[in-house]
Amino acid sequence: MLVFLLGFLFISIVGTLLHFTYDFSNHNKVVALFSAVNESTWEHIKIAVTPFFIWSLVDGYIYGLNPNYFIGKALGLISIILFIPLIFYGYKFIFKKHILIIDIISFYVVILLAQYIGLIFINIKPLPYICSYISLIIVFMIFGLNFLLTMLPIKNFIFKDPITEEYGLKGHKD
Repeated sequence: MLVFLLGFLFISIVGTLLHFTYDFSNHNKVVALFSAVNESTWEHIKIAVTPFFIWSLVDGYIYGLNPNYFIGKALGLISIILFIPLIFYGYKFIFKKHILIIDIISFYVVILLAQYIGLIFINIKPLPYICSYISLIIVFMIFGLNFLLTMLPIKNFIFKDPITEEYGLKGHKD
């Protein structure tokens, strides 16, 4: 449980800092790979996913031999990717406007949920090894897409900066 709470704190703090590091770095393209470069939904997903990967170096040392470890990690990552936009667009549909405090709270709730999902799967009866192999592939695919989609964003609403109406690095406002 301590690792779970430390993970939540680490991912929350680092994710929050990653919202600002691209500007702090003078728009360094290497920093752009893991920091928010604009205000799109994708960039907010990325600043939760990136520290989730980094934290995996710590909890992987502790839980990595657990047969369900990569299943928990994959499902935690997928939950971040699904729940950040679901909450954002869901409340925006209901209230017809953007509410910053809901964005902030939902970011931390999603991180807590992702950590909890991982913990659940680490603590259940081992699933078949094929599930772990598939999950490991999913984790690596998400890791690669995390970087690739910053440089080559898909032209859809999740990647579109609502302020500049641009995508990826072009969506950054000075």
